[in-house]
Amino acid sequence: MDEAGRGCLAGPVVAAAVVLPATFDLPGLTDSKKLSPGRRDILAAAIKAQAATWALGVVWPAEIDRINILAASLLAMAKALGRLNPIPPLALIDGNQTIPASNLARFTTPPAQQAIVGGDLLIPAISAASILAKTIRDRLMTKLDARFPGYGLAQHKGYGTAVHLAALARLGPCPLHRLTFARVRPPDQGSLL
Repeated sequence: MDEAGRGCLAGPVVAAAVVLPATFDLPGLTDSKKLSPGRRDILAAAIKAQAATWALGVVWPAEIDRINILAASLLAMAKALGRLNPIPPLALIDGNQTIPASNLARFTTPPAQQAIVGGDLLIPAISAASILAKTIRDRLMTKLDARFPGYGLAQHKGYGTAVHLAALARLGPCPLHRLTFARVRPPDQGSLL
């Protein structure tokens, strides 16, 4: 499992869980950040076609603001894991955190978990999850750009670019913005993070 959108100022955090078969043909599989958008799209289609199972979990800005971005990322992973069919006996998670037991309470038999720092570079299934989370989140942000014009979401996907920060200063935050993030809150209101 891996997520995309954790460092953004706007939009959801999206997690993907992927189970690859024993044999697969996904040349160039690696961390999504190391691939061009075009290469990610090609690999995403191949991953969906070849995966034994895959699923997504999404947590939106209001929930991110309520529970914090780390908790939201782990909740999105729990949602993705719960949508796999079948649920594997072991969940490999990119990073240094595992999903809290409270997020797994609805599982009859929660899988064992292993956090792997740099797993998106080391473990093919985590690389695949990284690519699916990134491509699906990017497509979603492009669609949301039409609903919330003026911020440039289709270009920067919610990250804190100069264009995005200028739009925030000009327009103020929209419902997609994470209001607890320091660069989103007006300067006179301080920051909760």
